[in-house]
Amino acid sequence: MNTKIVCFGEMLWDILPSGKLPGGAPMNVAIHLQYQGFTPVVISRVGHDETGTALLHYLEGKGVRTSYVQVDEKQPTGLVIANVSNRSEVTYDIVQPAAWDFIQLQEELRKVVVESDYFIYGSLAARSETSHHTLMALLNVAKAKVFDVNLRPPYYSREVLEPLLEQATIVKMNHHELMEIAGWHHGFSDEKSAMEILISLYALQVIIVTRGENGAAVLSADGYFEQAGYAVEVEDTIGSGDAFLATFLGHITRGKTYPEALQQACAMGALVATHKGATPEIASEAVEQLIKRNVG
Repeated sequence: MNTKIVCFGEMLWDILPSGKLPGGAPMNVAIHLQYQGFTPVVISRVGHDETGTALLHYLEGKGVRTSYVQVDEKQPTGLVIANVSNRSEVTYDIVQPAAWDFIQLQEELRKVVVESDYFIYGSLAARSETSHHTLMALLNVAKAKVFDVNLRPPYYSREVLEPLLEQATIVKMNHHELMEIAGWHHGFSDEKSAMEILISLYALQVIIVTRGENGAAVLSADGYFEQAGYAVEVEDTIGSGDAFLATFLGHITRGKTYPEALQQACAMGALVATHKGATPEIASEAVEQLIKRNVG
């Protein structure tokens, strides 16, 4: 694919009861985009340690470019302790500080972002002053900006989030995040009216709300569309939202309608949840089979 996509933010290891797995939403999204035939770039930072080297090798093994992943001589590679006791609602203890808190602004980063078609970012990387500064500088030169909200208490505030929303072209959040952010304002009675308020207040082109096993919804100038969820046997939900976003973005980039993209993204997110870890490669045939089983 000729579409150029940059993913900015955390690269880390998810520590699970069964062992450690590579993680971090920007890296996960990039890998799922790579599976679809794109050539995404990851901007992040890892430690000069064994776990950092292993993450770089993992990304390279997936075919994702690592030339914009910085190596920190002082700070360690990121770790997240994942609690999967509730398989449908994973919680996280995100170790701080980590190397990805210190992503340095470099001219080569500006250049790759200026040349990109989409710049994907989240809220977690804004928890630290250094990476926050770099993120805001890159947002100022990016074209289409995709904000994957990912609220992780206590690493966010309205003061930090609102400028990120104001920069965004496309926003993806889950239904809990929608209610929390819409709660800063008045005049909404349900999810759809909350989405309408946010799209108006922050001048968004598209807002996508995921509902876990209950599917997702999208609102844009083309209208409001909903997609029911797909019943699957859940192993864990780590990475499901990242696979959803990559699939949705990949399909609209190829000219698919929002309902088509929503259907594919929900099915992909559901299938990823049937595996351990964030980045299993799911065959397109499996997605189509799941959709067909749920039609009619």
